[in-house]
Amino acid sequence: IKMDLINAFIVWFSNHPGILITLGISSVFIFILSIAGISWFVAQIPDDYFLSTKRQRTKWGQEKPILRLILILVKNIVGIFLIFAGLLMIVLPGQGFLTIVTGLLLINYPGKFKLEQKIVAMPSIFKALNWIRKKANKNPLQRNS
Repeated sequence: IKMDLINAFIVWFSNHPGILITLGISSVFIFILSIAGISWFVAQIPDDYFLSTKRQRTKWGQEKPILRLILILVKNIVGIFLIFAGLLMIVLPGQGFLTIVTGLLLINYPGKFKLEQKIVAMPSIFKALNWIRKKANKNPLQRNS
């Protein structure tokens, strides 16, 4: 059954070369965007972000609630896009897992902080995030031991 499925994909893609070209171009675009975008997003994380246990609304967020709502909406849309792109990058060229982590850091959902702490507790992820921050001349992230 596996060979039949693989052959069906090969035949389908050979009959639709435009889709294969589009996937290839999209893969290159997502790869370039991930390198630039993820580095910027990781550099924006406050170095003590993983030390605090409670999020407090900023004075700016209290004074301009409509603008805050719009920014939260945009941030969540970008985060969802990054998660989707990261899933694609698992099979296409790119930094898939790191892109997913960055998307998860952006979107709002219940239990977000606990999940972030678990992900950042992985030595490879923590090391990769701090390597990116070092390249951006930012202080390394701190975390609870």
